[in-house]
Amino acid sequence: MLPALSLPDREREYSPSSCIGGNYAPYLRAYADRSEAALAGLPFERDLAYGPGARQRLDLCVPAGAREVPVPLLVFIHGGYWQELSKDQSAFAGSDCLAAGWAFAAIGYTLAPGASLVNMALECRQALRWLHAQAAQRGVDPARIVVAGSSAGAHLAAMACLRDWQGDADLPAGLPAAAVLVSGVYDLAPLIGTSIDGPLALTPESAADASPLLQPLQGLPPAVVCWGEVETEEFKRQSRAFARAVARAGSPPPQVFEIPARNHFDVILGARHARFPAGRCHAALVERTSL
Repeated sequence: MLPALSLPDREREYSPSSCIGGNYAPYLRAYADRSEAALAGLPFERDLAYGPGARQRLDLCVPAGAREVPVPLLVFIHGGYWQELSKDQSAFAGSDCLAAGWAFAAIGYTLAPGASLVNMALECRQALRWLHAQAAQRGVDPARIVVAGSSAGAHLAAMACLRDWQGDADLPAGLPAAAVLVSGVYDLAPLIGTSIDGPLALTPESAADASPLLQPLQGLPPAVVCWGEVETEEFKRQSRAFARAVARAGSPPPQVFEIPARNHFDVILGARHARFPAGRCHAALVERTSL
């Protein structure tokens, strides 16, 4: 059932650029520029295949010496409303992860209309399985694999955390160990009929199947749920609603916070400074994933 908001209201509320004057291109350039620098300057393994599809590839970077002392891994799933961007614009967090002693991976997945949202979620879950199976030989601690995502990537990261989801068999126990969910959409029904929905072709049934808020939430790992101050009320409401639902299900209550002065696009940028999400999330996850 669609929410009470009118279609024009939903168009505005689910258009993150409505809070910044409509032009989000500079942020996409920042993703690309910072990722290009990281890919050029760090020892990334590129285009590792976790499945047969053209976009079922990931990039992985592991600190030197990790095989002697296995390290945690942060797995990042990009946003773009499930229809733009790629792993190639997602490597910007790699340098911060390596500086903190973590490995980093950026996942690619098939975009709409080439895949349904359920199939995208299945691909991301398969990527996590692949990384878990490869962990020991690559110097990664399989018990400390953390999934993170921004916007559409937060939705897919949440789907990757599900247990007892009828769409897929459970991931190995303890995978992922924690999650960072930044500015996500967790109930997809409000997108039906909006301009965003064109390539997605959502129905009430397919939206429900791919909405983490409507799935079993027991057994989810510790999570950070956050968003930027300069975001629409619907994005903020969705994050709060998902965090409440996770806690009601008996899973560890997520750490929930708003990032001051950040919008939907730059909330994921910034280094390990405490005022930015990377810093806040890193501190939380070090505490939650230290074994």
